[in-house]
Amino acid sequence: MNIPNIGGIQNKALEQFQNQAGKAVGKGGNDDDFAQTLMDVLKEVNDSQHNARQVGNDFMTGQQGIDIHDLKIAMERASIAMNLTMQVRNKLLEAYQEISRMQV
Repeated sequence: MNIPNIGGIQNKALEQFQNQAGKAVGKGGNDDDFAQTLMDVLKEVNDSQHNARQVGNDFMTGQQGIDIHDLKIAMERASIAMNLTMQVRNKLLEAYQEISRMQV
C-alpha cells in the first residue's frame, strides 16, 4: 500500500508505519512495534494541533513574522492530520467489527 504525500507534507511517523506494515506482512509482525508506531503517529498529530494553536496565539497577539497565511497553513495541516487519523481509526474499527462478526 502506497500513501502519497498530500501537497508535499511529509509525515515521518506515517512513512515508518507504512514501512513496518510492509515488513510485518511477511513475518507476522511485532505488537510492540505496531503500538509504538501508533503512539508516534498520535503524538505527531497532537504536536500539529499544539503548533496550530501556538501560531494562532502568536497571530492574535501580533507577533512579528506571523501572517494570516502562516496561520491558515498551520490550521490546515492540523486539520488534515486529524482527518487522516479519524479515517484510519474508522477503518481499524470497521476491520475489528468485521472480524468479530466472523463465525468460527
